[in-house]
Amino acid sequence: MRGVNPRQVKQAMRKLGIETEDLEDVQDVVIRTKSKQYIITDASVTIMQAQGQKTYQITGETEVVPLSPGAVAPKAGTPAPSAINEDDIKLVMSQTGASREKVIDALKSCDGQPAEAIIKLISS
Repeated sequence: MRGVNPRQVKQAMRKLGIETEDLEDVQDVVIRTKSKQYIITDASVTIMQAQGQKTYQITGETEVVPLSPGAVAPKAGTPAPSAINEDDIKLVMSQTGASREKVIDALKSCDGQPAEAIIKLISS
């Protein structure tokens, strides 16, 4: 069986109106369902666009994290629970005197940025 020339495949796809693009510097991809969270690390992402639709091909190491019953998966753009580290929590608590729960809420609402969380807590 004869091998397929990748260059010819790309040319044929272009003639059919199919474009591909590799995303650079992707660290990880998170897919959330109602019951699970799929965390794909060392991710490689290729976007294929055809007929106005984008298709994403993702490869990498996958970790499946079950969500507790009744838990709501975080909305896109909010940090995952592991994104808020203990040192940031302690720093914000020491600077504001706020309770741990309030500090965690503030860090979540400030995308894990301690300085913004401190300002938010002090100004409220």
